[in-house]
Amino acid sequence: MWRILKLETHNASMNMAIDEAIFNARIRNIVPNTLRLYRWQPSAVSVGRFQDAEKEVHLDNCRKLGVDVVRRITGGGTVYHDAENEITYSVAVSKKDLQSEDILDVYAKIYSGLREALRIVGIKADFNQGTAKTCPNLTVNGRKISGSAQSHKKGIVLQHGTLLLNIDFAEMFSLLRVPQTNTCYEAAKLAKNKLTSTTSELGECPSIERISDALARGFQNAFHTALERSELSQYESDLADRLCREKYSINDWNFNGRVITSLEP
Repeated sequence: MWRILKLETHNASMNMAIDEAIFNARIRNIVPNTLRLYRWQPSAVSVGRFQDAEKEVHLDNCRKLGVDVVRRITGGGTVYHDAENEITYSVAVSKKDLQSEDILDVYAKIYSGLREALRIVGIKADFNQGTAKTCPNLTVNGRKISGSAQSHKKGIVLQHGTLLLNIDFAEMFSLLRVPQTNTCYEAAKLAKNKLTSTTSELGECPSIERISDALARGFQNAFHTALERSELSQYESDLADRLCREKYSINDWNFNGRVITSLEP
């Protein structure tokens, strides 16, 4: 049996702190395999563990628009998290339970939960194994609808990623830098051929409740397991609070990626 945490909304620092706290708790075997669904307030940009924030993000525009910038512990590229138009998921699961050590296969198995969720709402998505420069993702007719990134430690994988409900291309690319483009307008125009959303595919904007329910059912069906509704353990809550204060709210981590010493209790 897995557990599922209720859909919550937090700022960028707390969202990343909670994901890392769950990851650590799963490594310690304090909690079972976990599916978490969440949203962002305010909107945010997250950069991959090894990225240079200044090269990837229009930081001045983020400040002007009140958009958070946070560094993930996972790899992958820069992501815009729209407060209104996205649900983010994270999965902390034992690779033994997935019966796989192969990274690509782990992506495919976790994505099977999202593919099933999209099928439930009427969208057929395909698994795209990505490239040397891009993480695996889900596409609909060749356009990405969900991207994810991973971190692995002691037989446990944390995978978190986005499910796009709608896309504000102008805002997204006023914040994200795109190589080989000279203007934000040019970047947004290029992206329209590469990205899609549930609204674009369904012809209507699905409710948050409809998508979050489909995600829960999708993972339950894909992994043939019951999902027990639960809350963070005391260990996770305490660690998340500390990580939020001492890591994810600190510019040295978010902008310079400097390694922080262990913050576990």
